[in-house]
Amino acid sequence: MSTWAIGDLQGCYDATQRLLERIRFDPAADTLWFCGDLVNRGGQSLETLRLVHSLRERSVVVLGNHDLSLLAIGERPPAEKRKVNPDLQRVVLAEDSGELLGWLRRQKLVHADRALGWMMVHAGLAPQWTTQHAEQYAGEIEQQLRGDGYRGLLRNMYGDRPNWSSGLRGHDRWRATINWFTRARYCTPRGRIAIEEKGPPGTQAAGLYPWYEAPGRVERDLKIVCGHWSTLGLTLTQGIHAIDTGAVWGGKLTALQLDSEELRVVQVPGRDVQALPPHLRRE
Repeated sequence: MSTWAIGDLQGCYDATQRLLERIRFDPAADTLWFCGDLVNRGGQSLETLRLVHSLRERSVVVLGNHDLSLLAIGERPPAEKRKVNPDLQRVVLAEDSGELLGWLRRQKLVHADRALGWMMVHAGLAPQWTTQHAEQYAGEIEQQLRGDGYRGLLRNMYGDRPNWSSGLRGHDRWRATINWFTRARYCTPRGRIAIEEKGPPGTQAAGLYPWYEAPGRVERDLKIVCGHWSTLGLTLTQGIHAIDTGAVWGGKLTALQLDSEELRVVQVPGRDVQALPPHLRRE
């Protein structure tokens, strides 16, 4: 029995199948942790979502920014759905879209396994958040997504402000929380996210730090595995294990075994962007 965390799929179905074969995934015994952003850009989002849905009894999923965006698109009128990119159109207009999106909406923002010693999040945690804080704040969002208030949350989740504060309430609080869990890369020591900064460390503006290196950050009692930051590449440091290695951009798709004494990393080639027409290589 093995537990594997897998980086951002982003609709790369073929690469996902290659990786499952490479790790010899056994659905009768093994468990998969998906770090979010199951869909968008890869051209095979519908197939990818159907695959992960079929593995739901043997997997855990945390939502990424692209997954939440897909849920919001799924609530639009049919004419508006046809205005999004073809990859997501195939999902929201599919015959089984209701089942797929209903399942996706009930997934987590954070997953913690204290017996295993790991926490999974798509992007990051605010410097002042313990793992217990993260579970609490994620639970607030998950309750909204799974209840009658999910449409209001999806309509109001977009925006870069306000900055996180424990005194926030309602949609401002949920938006600030979602931004940390699904969009964070760099921040200030006081926890202001610099969402516009997307490059690798060393390219950011002065006074900004990778979220996991912010001065004054709290000590955390679990190792963290995350995705979201493809330009960071494979990074295994300071209790942080970032495994989005840019499969959708022609990089690799990465799996990290969580229950082995030594970290075991398995990678396969991602999407073949050179085989695509030029206008599709950077959506």
